[in-house]
Amino acid sequence: MKRAVRVLAGTRPLPALALALTLVAGGFAVRAGQDWYDAAHDDRAAYAGQRDAVLAAGEQAVQNLNTLDHRDVNRGLDLWESSTTGELHEQLTTGRTEFADQVKAAKTVTTARVLSGAVTELDDRAGRARVLVALRVTVKADGGAKTDKDSRMLGELTRTDGRWKLSALGQAPVGGTSDG
Repeated sequence: MKRAVRVLAGTRPLPALALALTLVAGGFAVRAGQDWYDAAHDDRAAYAGQRDAVLAAGEQAVQNLNTLDHRDVNRGLDLWESSTTGELHEQLTTGRTEFADQVKAAKTVTTARVLSGAVTELDDRAGRARVLVALRVTVKADGGAKTDKDSRMLGELTRTDGRWKLSALGQAPVGGTSDG
């Protein structure tokens, strides 16, 4: 009888070990599934995607509004209008003819290249954002020399029909003031 107990006792640890390993593996599978679900439904990933979309749209729009060729001014101004919304868009469309005449008379070619950019504010729910864009603007007069100027622009963007467009644009202040 002692021998039978020993034989049974010797065979029971293997199923118990298999059961324990199965439970541990199941626990890991549940935890991995929970982590995957949490990551797939994390609002931070969606917010980061919106931030990237705002930055790309903002940089492109600021570049568009600082690029214009007198030889094809209407195409450039069309691009300006398609990059803007709101009051800024209205200002551009209202003064379009007069501005086109000035650019044609000056015979200038202005190109811009984005050096860097950052989203400074983003309210995804309200569809509003702000960007800071550093760019290099090159102006070439007809038959003249090129002039480069680095500038920083602050842009406000508004989401319109699912796209981010510039609703305001201005120069960013450079340096600070002392309270001395």
